[in-house]
Amino acid sequence: MRAIETIKNIWKIEDLRNRIFTTILLVAIYRLGTFVVLPGIDPADLTKLQGQTSGGLLQLLDMFSGGAFSNASVFALGIMPYISASIVVQLLGMALPSFQKLQREGESGRRKLNQYTRYLTVIILLMQAPTYMLNLGTQLAPVGASLPGGGWFIVSSTIILAAGSMFVLWLGERITDKGVGNGISFIILVGIIARLPESLTQEFIQRAASTSGGLVAFIAEIVFLLFVIAMSILLVQGTRKVPVQYAKRIVGNKQYGGARQYIPLKVNAAGVMPIIFAQAIMFIPITLVGFNTERSSAFWSSFLTGSGFWYNAIFALLIILFTYFYTAITIQPTQMAEDMKRNNGFIPGIKPGKKTADYLDSIMSRITLPGSIFLAIVAILPAFAQMFGVSHGFAQFFGGTSLLILVGVVLDTLQQVESHLLMRHYDGLLKTGKIKGRSGSIALN
Repeated sequence: MRAIETIKNIWKIEDLRNRIFTTILLVAIYRLGTFVVLPGIDPADLTKLQGQTSGGLLQLLDMFSGGAFSNASVFALGIMPYISASIVVQLLGMALPSFQKLQREGESGRRKLNQYTRYLTVIILLMQAPTYMLNLGTQLAPVGASLPGGGWFIVSSTIILAAGSMFVLWLGERITDKGVGNGISFIILVGIIARLPESLTQEFIQRAASTSGGLVAFIAEIVFLLFVIAMSILLVQGTRKVPVQYAKRIVGNKQYGGARQYIPLKVNAAGVMPIIFAQAIMFIPITLVGFNTERSSAFWSSFLTGSGFWYNAIFALLIILFTYFYTAITIQPTQMAEDMKRNNGFIPGIKPGKKTADYLDSIMSRITLPGSIFLAIVAILPAFAQMFGVSHGFAQFFGGTSLLILVGVVLDTLQQVESHLLMRHYDGLLKTGKIKGRSGSIALN
């Protein structure tokens, strides 16, 4: 079988084999850490907290943390504070000249921006950790338990939670450097996949217990889920090719150039970054009103369920805006036009230089709009799935952040493995020997 042959080829490449083992080891450390409960907390008293994360935005936050949030783990705050900090730094890069200068300084500027991002991450963690502890105390009260007394416990737990999240960030960076795929996105992927078997099993039991065609409905759900996955892959990989004609050049007695090539412009050049950024913004209300939504106003409570009209409308709008924002960062028509002109290339019927840059910019604007709208529709599909009776946990895989991150990260990781195989003249993972890469992948570090 082709799959077995591919596994053998992977095993023959020592560097790739070591990277895969390193990734597995670091992921195992992360998963183990999600079950390490904060000192002074009895795991048996966490039933109320786990019930709180069974729906709404807190369930999604718990999913991103791999269940660490509901386990009161040292990794409870997960990687989302770092993503929030990354959003702020990238926005500052568009607003402040000093940050724009750092972005143009290459590797040294990138290191400086990463340093600022980490500082901001620590600040966010120091704000979120006490809120988490206050909510934890509220959830322990109904079961007759309480947090250890004294302010020192809150201070020490805040330090532990902040250090735990920074350690998760460190694990992600090690996966990026020594493993396969982008570490930060891989950490999120692991948390999502960890929830899939439980959600699928619960949905099957719920449908099987129904006396009115429950199993038929379950099969229909699986078929629709596969359809959404296929559409998500098309969204991630879709391109429009722009023809580029290279002028003929004669060097000595040989003629070079003259061939026509294509620039593949992505329908969704930003990948899944817009949905991650938008989701991070949607988590801000939790920080503002506290994790304990029961004490929030009626408006905030309905907003934090994740299925209300205003939540999904704002979420979709943010995705569209961030798609344009991130596309503007990753795709630079002016630079592309200059590169073509420098290599004696031109788009047939378009003058080189500014006219080419304007043409590429107009093409990107036209193809980004439908891509961003489709991305927003897929993102809010879980709300529609719940309207048709799908359980909240399983509905998260019918689109939304979970599915798009899962599809995007898997394709990125397969692309890296594919590159290692093709570089050493082995067949790739697919019959075509090629997995389309994605510009604008989840690369936060």
